[in-house]
Amino acid sequence: MRLIKDILKGILIGIANIIPGVSGGTMAVSMGIYDQIIGSVTNLFKQFKKSMLTLLPYAIGMVIAIVGVSRIIEPMFEKYPLQTGSLFVGLILGGLPIILKKVKGKGTDGIGLILFFFFFALIIGLQIIGQKDSNNIEIQLSVAEVMKLFFIGVLASATMVIPGVSGSMILLTIGYYNPILQTINRCTSALSPFNRTELLNSIGILLPFGLGIVIGIFAIAKLIEFLLSRFEVKTFYAILGLITASPIAIYMSVGVTTINVTSVAVSIVTFGVGFIISFFLGGDESKAECILEG
Repeated sequence: MRLIKDILKGILIGIANIIPGVSGGTMAVSMGIYDQIIGSVTNLFKQFKKSMLTLLPYAIGMVIAIVGVSRIIEPMFEKYPLQTGSLFVGLILGGLPIILKKVKGKGTDGIGLILFFFFFALIIGLQIIGQKDSNNIEIQLSVAEVMKLFFIGVLASATMVIPGVSGSMILLTIGYYNPILQTINRCTSALSPFNRTELLNSIGILLPFGLGIVIGIFAIAKLIEFLLSRFEVKTFYAILGLITASPIAIYMSVGVTTINVTSVAVSIVTFGVGFIISFFLGGDESKAECILEG
């Protein structure tokens, strides 16, 4: 049962990382597994077996989401933006009580409040920038393009890990979101008839991008672990600012053109479903042992 729940959590994180405006880091925090994942990543080589047992179910879920579920979620956002966006808002807010426990009774100061409002405004600002039309880049394999893909992977992974910041939105802003998503779909489609040319071309694009993601995750995880160990309360106030701005950013990004009674009613239902799922998946993690042993 625990394994299935962890895979489901990984699927939700993977979906969140795919959808522009939705943060995989926020989803992890909302489900109470953020510090557990960060600790496992930073201690991967020190406690390899323990860390792998923690990360593997989440990784399996994320792969399932990226390869399969993304084909479903993308059309849902196109056809039912308000209802689908409300589902993710429910998923995020359903885990908010777990996050509030991190700072409850620990007090704060002016710096904590400044960090909260600064990062709240940052997410809204990024969303406004991301709404500007960005031309999709046509990726042509070359040494320069491979290096660029690597650094874009580093940037995307860093923003995916930070709660509230959408890595997909960053990719969309710089014009690489659709090309990368299309390359993933082409790669999976080429596996069935084993189209070697298409497969090699897709791998040539995805490999440097993927390596950048791995490097970026390790780098930002180390930074987050340091901040949580030295400035825990202030860091969580910053995270709260990122998370509370996320629902606003999601509704800004869904591009709703028409609103009627039916769509609002269904959105309330999907919000409730998301809230319950997040609350259920994150409910048992308050007792979970974190791996932040430095």
